[in-house]
Formats: sequence, structure tokens, C-alpha cells
Amino acid sequence: MSDELDTTAMYAMHDALRREAEHLARVTTLVGADPGAVLRTAAGWELFKTSLHIHHAAEDDALWPMLRQILADRPADLTLLEAMEAEHAAIDQVIEAIDEVLAASEDGLDRLGDLTDSLVTGLTGHLRHEEDQALPLIQAAVTQEQWNRFGRIHAQRIGPAVPRILPWLLDGASDQTVVAMLAQLTEPARQAYQHQWRPAYAALDRWHQQKERSSPAASVRFEEPGT
Repeated sequence: MSDELDTTAMYAMHDALRREAEHLARVTTLVGADPGAVLRTAAGWELFKTSLHIHHAAEDDALWPMLRQILADRPADLTLLEAMEAEHAAIDQVIEAIDEVLAASEDGLDRLGDLTDSLVTGLTGHLRHEEDQALPLIQAAVTQEQWNRFGRIHAQRIGPAVPRILPWLLDGASDQTVVAMLAQLTEPARQAYQHQWRPAYAALDRWHQQKERSSPAASVRFEEPGT
């Protein structure tokens, strides 16, 4: 492609998932804490699962099928897409196993550390694989119109959850990323983000660690281009 696609939103999601994976890894190593009790009631666990499901489902339903049509005569690239979907399925299975352990109360809690380690390892490996191989392929093969269509589908999947997910997504993001993401919103939505959504997220102790708070970058004041 002659013009590079804007992957800001994709990398913002990947960075947010990595950030939450680090929190998840810490939960099972906290001295004096019951990781099962933390995860059962942690808003961070639910936000992580919801965001990951939306992201992967949008790719599985809209991005990989589109690429299959574009790359129908390139078997090596089709193998990469199969790997992406297989990695999604493997991650989903580990999340389901963790939730089963949490639902079983005390039974199986000794497996929780191994399962969370598997989840963190599998997710971070998948994100790296996607960035190293799938995103360059997307840049080379997908048109701007096709990429915009995927972006709209992804946004539609977030839908009414945007007041929770957008500030979560932008927690720790650079000023440039925050401005770029907020520029896609209507002015009323930007105002809601600044005055309602972000403050509500900042007050959320999502991993039962009061010291974890939104970064200053996520509170950058949005200005219209040229102001």
C-alpha cells in the first residue's frame, strides 16, 4: 500500500491488554492476598475479559475473513491467519478455565497461578506475533476503505460499553494516542469522557490496589486541530 494505515487504535488496545496482563500476573504473587478472592471481585478482571473478547471477536469476524479473501492465492499468509485464530481460541480456553476455578470456590485454586501464568504468556506472545507478522501483512494488503470498515465494526462491538472501555484503553497512553483517539468522538462524547467517564474510571480500584490510578496522559485536554 502506498499510504500507511493508521494503527493507533490497534496498538492502544494491545498496550492496554499488556498493562492489564502485568496486573493479573501480580495478583497471584501478592503476599498475604487470596488471588481467587481478588479475581472474583476485581473490576479489572471483568474489564480485561470484556475488552479482550470484543477485540478478538472483531478480528475473527471481520478482519481475518476479509484478509482471507484478499490473500486467497497466498497459502503462506493464510497459514498466518489460521495461527492468529488458533491463538485466540487458546487464550479463550485459558480464560474459561480460570473462571471455572473461580466459580468452584476453594476447589482447584492451587491451579490459579499456573493458569494466570499461561494466560499472560499466551496473550503477550500472541500480541507480539500479531504485531511482528500480521500487522505488516495488513499494511501491505488492506485498503484504507477496508481498514476503516474494520474500525467501524470494532467500535460497534464496544457500543454501550464505551464509557467504561475508553478510559481503560487510554490509561497510560501517550498524549498523541489520547488526542488521536478522542478526535474520533463527537464533541458531546469528548465532554463526557473528560467530565464523567475518565473520573469514574480513575476512582475505580480495579485490582483492589488503591495505589493504581490513571496516568496524567489519559487526562490530556483535547484541543481541536489548529487551536
